[in-house]
Amino acid sequence: MATAVKTLVETNEPSLPEVFSSVRISRSAIGWRRLLGFLGPGFLISVGYMDPGNWATDIAGGSQFGYTLLSVIMASNLMAILLQSLSLKLGVATERDLAQLCRESYGRWVSFGLWAGAEIAIAACDLAEVIGSAIALNLLFHIPLFYGVLITGLDVLLILLLQRWGFRVVEALVITLIGTIIAMFGVQLFLSRPEYGPALRNLFIPSMQIVTNPTMLYIAIGMLGATVMPHNLYLHSSIVQSRRYKRTPEGKREAILMANVDSALALTVALFVNAAILIVAAAVFYRSGHFEVAAIQDAYKLLSPLVGAAGASTVFAIALLASGQNSSITGTLAGQVVMEGFIHLKLQPWQRRMITRSLAIIPTIIVVAITGERGTEKLLLLSQVILSLQLSFAVVPLVMFTGSRKKMGEFVNGPWLQGLSWFVAALIAGLNAWFLVLMLR
Repeated sequence: MATAVKTLVETNEPSLPEVFSSVRISRSAIGWRRLLGFLGPGFLISVGYMDPGNWATDIAGGSQFGYTLLSVIMASNLMAILLQSLSLKLGVATERDLAQLCRESYGRWVSFGLWAGAEIAIAACDLAEVIGSAIALNLLFHIPLFYGVLITGLDVLLILLLQRWGFRVVEALVITLIGTIIAMFGVQLFLSRPEYGPALRNLFIPSMQIVTNPTMLYIAIGMLGATVMPHNLYLHSSIVQSRRYKRTPEGKREAILMANVDSALALTVALFVNAAILIVAAAVFYRSGHFEVAAIQDAYKLLSPLVGAAGASTVFAIALLASGQNSSITGTLAGQVVMEGFIHLKLQPWQRRMITRSLAIIPTIIVVAITGERGTEKLLLLSQVILSLQLSFAVVPLVMFTGSRKKMGEFVNGPWLQGLSWFVAALIAGLNAWFLVLMLR
């Protein structure tokens, strides 16, 4: 009988070996049929771009500053498309994930530090999922937050069941939940009657206030952390290898192209969801003078009265629950990738899930017990800032590896792409440094 915990002695073992090359790809000459086989990993990744942490930052930004921070959502999404493209290319070209390559390139102690940072990021993401799901259960079924937090620990059973049925089933459920979120916010946009002209203008034209106003910058960096998530870079480089494409230069070239279409499509959906949350908050709360709305619970209570539709709040809560459960699935997979890749430690899925979930549940229970629901609002925003501060520790190795001909061969970044990638990496690091300066004043 296999032991529950074992050390990975085969360093060349593929990432997530149980799903590696498990999804068949059509060999049809019709391109869209082959594309269907590649659709899925991008949508799993996009879950992290519309999880409950995004809700907290988007609602806070919309209610306090109207449509101004829409440009941050657009910029974050464009950076996400670039970085996820690098991540998937790294996985396909090297047949290694980002965590494995860090371990092989940087040695034990640096890898251990990077692993610790990745685990902190995953715990912060899971913290947002725990709080979001608990709040949704409270809003829909009036379950106290304390018990709702405990109930979220049971979703490990759902994930284990799904994995038994195959990776395609996991992807299908995620896409279904994303569809639910899109439908719910389509209704919200219709009911809130936003001003689309100012919204579109702010989506494409950034304001200098974002970097000069400390409060706005705090929320903006929270949005960056909520959108471009460090553990998603590790995860994407792994799950893109789940497709059974030909492991030849031609096969890899097609896989990179198709995976980029999948990723860009999924992240465009995430852009719509994030923009919709902020637009609804701006149209309903900012326009009515409710600038203080930052907590998800407050948004729920005020939506129906201000919008004038009885079901608006319920639609909001259903989308929140779908969002929380979706991020639970990807958090489990990301945790498995970073643990196996960085420290060569393999756990049974239920063990990995319970460790990660415990790291999120314990501080949440303490905060809820001491401060009640008001403390969850600050905890959600803090979790997203933590994610942003951890981001550079995943982005810099990613840019270095994809710019290395030794590792990437013919798939190495071209000069313009490498230059753009370093610019984005420097921008992320610079924003975080400026944020710390403002906070320490």
